[in-house]
Amino acid sequence: MSFSDSQANAVVVPIGDGISSVTLAGTVVKGDAVGFSGGWQRALATAGGVIQMRCVALEDGVSGQRVAVCFGECYIEGARFSGGTANGALYVAEGTSVGMYTQTIPSTATDATTRVGTMLTATKALVTPNYNVDSVVA
Repeated sequence: MSFSDSQANAVVVPIGDGISSVTLAGTVVKGDAVGFSGGWQRALATAGGVIQMRCVALEDGVSGQRVAVCFGECYIEGARFSGGTANGALYVAEGTSVGMYTQTIPSTATDATTRVGTMLTATKALVTPNYNVDSVVA
């Protein structure tokens, strides 16, 4: 089974500090990777439209709404992920998969390649929004 992000049914458990709130510039669902580009919205690794991940949505929300987010480490579990490889890297997805995650490192020139976490099991991830410095494929 390959990795899948259903973008639904996430249970997000913050670890320690880093909880805050932001005003959205787009729709998000609980567990989404969120970044800032003209406002807080779903992150994306796609060339020409990269929005680097800065936090994880702790609740669903729509544009103009203030929602809780986690800028620090958190677990994402529940039924959001399936088919993950334990100890495998986690990245923000590309293409039209805004706010989603992937275990395949984006490879198109100028895609964002920032590692944002690690799969602990097939269905549970440890997400660290600022795992390392921003990076892109050269």
